Amino acid sequence: MAESVAITATDKAARYRELLPQLASLVEGEPDLVANLANITAALRETLPLASWVGFYITRTPSELVLGPFQGKVACVRIAFGRGVCGTAAAEQRTLVVPDVEQFPGHIACDAGSRSEIVVPIVRAGTTVGVLDVDSYELAAFDATDAEYLGEVARLASTLAW
Repeated sequence: MAESVAITATDKAARYRELLPQLASLVEGEPDLVANLANITAALRETLPLASWVGFYITRTPSELVLGPFQGKVACVRIAFGRGVCGTAAAEQRTLVVPDVEQFPGHIACDAGSRSEIVVPIVRAGTTVGVLDVDSYELAAFDATDAEYLGEVARLASTLAW
């Protein structure tokens, strides 16, 4: 198992391409979900220079997400499906790229400094088991490249022992 992440590329897509096999190596053979999500979170935080907050929310009831491993400021603990960016992505099972969180109806401001956000649902056997949430203090910090590659991270996360 790798115990560090080394990214040398400067181009965003290339950075993600370097990261993905390293993430797979990080979680390979480790059965503990929390440990794996924590390492993925740390690796993403190192790799995404514009990220102010990176973490997971885990589905604990059929209609509620609960805070999981994260890096950043203290966060909201429980989010109902359909509420805010995380809850909407979970309920609709679709990635949401929000260039300006102030323009998202019902946005939950866990960190008042957050300006943009991307949330990727983690779906296993047709059920949302969690979401990957990344925030930034910059407007429009995330784009289709982030959606594509964070989608790959979510697919990797879906293979873990939930």
